[in-house]
Order: sequence, then C-alpha cells, then structure tokens
Amino acid sequence: MNTLAKILIILTIFMISLTLSSFAPTSDFKEDELDNFVAKSPLGVGHGRFLAQQPTGLVKCNINPRLCRAKGSPGPDCCKKKCVNVHTDKQNCGLCGKKCKNMEICCKGSCVNPMVNKRHCGGCNNVCNRGDSCVRGMCSYA
Repeated sequence: MNTLAKILIILTIFMISLTLSSFAPTSDFKEDELDNFVAKSPLGVGHGRFLAQQPTGLVKCNINPRLCRAKGSPGPDCCKKKCVNVHTDKQNCGLCGKKCKNMEICCKGSCVNPMVNKRHCGGCNNVCNRGDSCVRGMCSYA
C-alpha cells in the first residue's frame, strides 16, 4: 500500500471518530445542561480553537423539545426542528406551518393586518379607543 492510501485511511478514521464524538446525547437533561446546547453564535458553534470547538447548534428540538424552554431560546414551541414562539412568529402563527400573508403580522397567535385592525393598530395589542377606526396603522387618522 502506498503512502497516499495510508494517509487517506488515517484521515478517514480521524474524521469518522471526530464526527461520532460531536453528537450530543438524546437523553433527558437538567435545565442547567440545556443552556449548553443553545446556539451561542450565528454559525451555531462555540468560540475557540478550530479542532477543539464543540458544535452547540446540532441538537434539534424534535429530539428534545425541552431545549425550546431553555434560557436564550427563540421560543417555547418546536416547529420543523426549530424553536419558535407561535404567538409572535409570522411563519408559524398560532400553530406550526401557518404563515401570515405579506402585510400581516402575528399577534397572540392570529394573523392580523396592523394597518386596519382596531385591536392591533400599528402593532400588536395597540387598541384604538371606542368609536375610533384604524387607518394606515394609526387610530383616528384624519
């Protein structure tokens, strides 16, 4: 066997062992341990030396839904392997996969148009006074 083949075999074994060691266990965690699996950076990996980095964004909430309740999570609900808040998320409004239309926002799990909705005029929970209308996102627009 030539030297190049030996190097390729060693590299393959190294990459397989590195990949297997990076998977997080799927058993129940304590709440303190859950914080370690929430992504800390946009790339989903911790900071430090390249080979010593431990992936933190690889654990999906469909395997362990409690991850979505951990500190720093985007929301308490798990939709398509991502933590979201179905009360405010425009792509999962009220339930997973329910998308709001272009001009709508998600308020309390319902898609509303803040330009004309009297209960959410200009934004969520901005209620117009009795008798006032919501026009262009403002109450009593003249």
